[in-house]
Amino acid sequence: MTLTLAVYGKGGIGKSTTSCNISTALAKRGKKVLQIGCDPKHDSTFTLTGFLIPTIIDTLQEQDFHYENIWPEDVIYKGYAGVDCVEAGGPPAGAGCGGYVVGETVKLLKELNAFDEYDVILFDVLGDVVCGGFAAPLNYAQYCLIVTDNGFDALFAANRIAASVREKARTHPLRLAGLIGNRTSKRDLIDKYVQRVPMPVLEILPLIEDIRVSRVKGQTLFEMADNEPSLDYVCNYYLNIADQLLALPEGVVPNDAQDRELFSLLSDFYLNPQAPKTEEEELDLMMV
Repeated sequence: MTLTLAVYGKGGIGKSTTSCNISTALAKRGKKVLQIGCDPKHDSTFTLTGFLIPTIIDTLQEQDFHYENIWPEDVIYKGYAGVDCVEAGGPPAGAGCGGYVVGETVKLLKELNAFDEYDVILFDVLGDVVCGGFAAPLNYAQYCLIVTDNGFDALFAANRIAASVREKARTHPLRLAGLIGNRTSKRDLIDKYVQRVPMPVLEILPLIEDIRVSRVKGQTLFEMADNEPSLDYVCNYYLNIADQLLALPEGVVPNDAQDRELFSLLSDFYLNPQAPKTEEEELDLMMV
């Protein structure tokens, strides 16, 4: 059975970089992986291939939407570690619906029987947009993964995504595998959110400059580590995520917080920071 994942997160959070490294980690574990970029920028797979591959929507338009004239090699490109890559693409800015393009991409890949060829399919989905079109990958996914940092905006977006998972889980066998903290030196706000909306935290990646550099270089951390073994420890973060996913975790159907409640919860954390308790205060609390 194919393991199908959908990765969401606030725009600019490092979601595509995280997706490419998770795909590579899964391939390193011996799995045949397809990563599908669902962003009009069509740069999801850039760190796997090193270039912007042609998009499915452009290929369909060239063939006047005659699906029978398109072959897998026209739209599926080989990336690092043997990860196959697809970019959905999108309509011109200000015209058309990106969600429609996601639907056309899934339709074509099914016509090509691509969904039967892989051990793992990973959808990397546009930012924090969870409208009907961009929520479509949740219709096919077993697990949703949310990439966040330790900040207000990213966790607010994470909560919106969690709400989409809850709605889709009513009619689909979908679960939230958990949060991935990316490039963050702290996790206190993440912990505050998870306390209110219980969900697993799969991994917290610290502030590592090479993660950002990998995006600029168009290489995964694994490819960089081929020449710089000192980066192996960074790869282990992604391998840990891959191992958890391959273990088919139970996951959760999140009970998201209401917007106003979450706003109060997160803003209060900034406005009224809790000073560390002294050892004497901790003892007093234990005696209450």
